Amino acid sequence: MGYQQGLSGLSASANDLDVIGNNIANANTTGFKESTAQFADVYANTIATTVSNQIGLGTRLASVQQDFSQGTINTTGQALNVAINGTGFYQMSNNGTLTYSRDGVFQMDKNGYITDAQGLKLMGYAAGANGVINTASTVPIQVPTTNIAPLATTNITAQLNLNSQDTVPTVTPFSATNSLTYNYSTSIQSYDSLGGAQQVNMYFVKTGSGAWDVYSGTATGTVSKVGAIGFDTAGALSSTAATAPATSSGTGMLTFNITNSDGSTSPQALTLNLSGTTQYGSKDGVNSLAQDGYASGQLTNFSIADDGTITGNYSNGKSQPLGQIVLANFSDPNGLQDLGGNQFAETAASGVPQISAPGSTNHGTLQGGAIEESNVDLTKQLVNLITAQRNYQANAQTIKTQQAVDQAVINL
Repeated sequence: MGYQQGLSGLSASANDLDVIGNNIANANTTGFKESTAQFADVYANTIATTVSNQIGLGTRLASVQQDFSQGTINTTGQALNVAINGTGFYQMSNNGTLTYSRDGVFQMDKNGYITDAQGLKLMGYAAGANGVINTASTVPIQVPTTNIAPLATTNITAQLNLNSQDTVPTVTPFSATNSLTYNYSTSIQSYDSLGGAQQVNMYFVKTGSGAWDVYSGTATGTVSKVGAIGFDTAGALSSTAATAPATSSGTGMLTFNITNSDGSTSPQALTLNLSGTTQYGSKDGVNSLAQDGYASGQLTNFSIADDGTITGNYSNGKSQPLGQIVLANFSDPNGLQDLGGNQFAETAASGVPQISAPGSTNHGTLQGGAIEESNVDLTKQLVNLITAQRNYQANAQTIKTQQAVDQAVINL
């Protein structure tokens, strides 16, 4: 019977060497998880043999357990390198067949889909044109290559100081081309519904103590009076009166129209918000000046947050969510079927995938611009390799010894 035990030991040691060799071979494979061969002893199944007299028949490979512990995360600076910090797997689509992976080395194909080296598409939540993430279902993530739509300016916010010691202009009829008819002017660029830019000019004319007229219009259009503002003795803005057709919705608020000639919405209503403007005895000037519109923009780059949100950055200085990467967890990751190519498949033993955004419940987080290295400990594997080799030699010796015993019997 020594042959059977020895042969089973040789087979087990060979399996162990295969597993260790595979670990060593994948020491540099991104997202790889090392494995360990698990063995079980073998006994004859017979009623005639008493428990105290059982002799084992050798060993067998019971399972190959994978160690899903965290691998080292290394920064690469590549936008489409993403590392999982914690538990979870990327969900990938192979023409509709779902697989799971820890390999976060991605690229973008010609259609804007984020894929791995094998062309499998990364799954996640899609974002609408307005950047709102739809968490109803997962779809292949596609980065839009179209320009971000422009936004027409509706509000101009200006916080100024108008010098209380300015004098009333001696030239009374107002003219935007004659600086003797106003005390101070400033301008800002606005955008129409097509993203076209126009310069909006604002002029301030002192009419008396604490009283100013406000004129506004485009650089190429008509400039007209839009209202009057007043200040109290502490220099704070205290009153606002609109001049028709302009209107006012409160202190410091003046709404007026400008004309566009490029086919965009016209007239375009602009609200000038002068809240916070002061009249102190110091130099005329701007404390802050802003508007809420922007031109169309092209995608220049994008980044991936720890919750999986992919944010696009555009040439007009704006940013917008483009989608969100999801992670899948399993009740028993060791129940997954290893498909090779850093891919796993769901099985009855693994349980169904638990899909969620990174960072939620028991799902790990993501780190953009980084990759998770293999968790293979080469030092440990080399020690295991020596042990497996000794085991193989010892089992071979068992067979050799049995052979010597058999020869002794034959020689009787």
